[in-house]
Amino acid sequence: METSILLFDVDGTLTPSRRPITPEMKEFMKEVCSRVHVGFVGGSDLPKIHEQLGDELFALAEYVFAENGCVAIRKGQVFSEESISEKIGEDNIKQLINFCLRYIADIDIPIKRGTFIEYRKGMLNVSPIGRNCSLAERDEFWKVDSEGKVREKFVEALRKNFSHMGLQFSIGGQISIDIFPRGWDKTNCLKFLEHYQTVHFFGDRTMPGGNDYEIFASERTIGHTVTGPEDTKNQLKELLGIQ
Repeated sequence: METSILLFDVDGTLTPSRRPITPEMKEFMKEVCSRVHVGFVGGSDLPKIHEQLGDELFALAEYVFAENGCVAIRKGQVFSEESISEKIGEDNIKQLINFCLRYIADIDIPIKRGTFIEYRKGMLNVSPIGRNCSLAERDEFWKVDSEGKVREKFVEALRKNFSHMGLQFSIGGQISIDIFPRGWDKTNCLKFLEHYQTVHFFGDRTMPGGNDYEIFASERTIGHTVTGPEDTKNQLKELLGIQ
C-alpha cells in the first residue's frame, strides 16, 4: 500500500486562477500520478474543479476534495458530503448574506459585476467585484485589492460581527473570500487520509489568512509554498527526481 500522497491546491498551484490546466502541465501531472498517489483539494465546487483539471486527471487522482473536503471523492465516486446550512442553520446563513450584500454595496471599487455571493455545500463564497467578471477584470481587481486591502478589510468586518458563529474567513484566489464553519478549511480533508504516513501539500496561498494556510501549517502535512504552476512543476521534479 502507498504510504505517501501528494495533495495539491488547484487555483494558482496547478492552474492559472480560474483557468484550465495547460496541456503541458496536464501531461506532467499525468506522469506524477503514475509515480505516486495524488489528491486535489480546492475551495471551489466540484464542477469548477472538474472543469479546470479535466477528465483525465480526475480519473487518475486517488482523491478529489471539493469545497475543502465537504464533497469527498475517491476514484471517481463521492463518499462523503457535508452542508454549511445544516451546520450553522438557515437564520445564520441569512444574516451573513444580508451583511455581505450591504457591505459590498458600500465598497468603492472601479467596477462591479454579478454573483457577489455563491452558496456552496460547504461554504459561502463572497466576491466584492462579483464572480461574473471577465479574466481581465479579475486581474484588475487583484491589483486594486493588493494595494487597497479590500478583502482584508472585509474579513476584519466579518470577524468583528460574526465571531460568535464559530466561522472562519479566508481570502482565496484573486477575487473572493470563503466563509465556512471553523475546522472546515482544507485540513478538513485530512481526516480521510489518515492511512498515509506522509502527506505533502502544495499551495500558493499559504500565508496567514490565505485559504491554504491551515493545511500548509498542519503537523500532519509537509507544506510546500509555490508561486504558480511552473514553480509547482519545478519543485515536483526535484522531489520525485523527474528529469
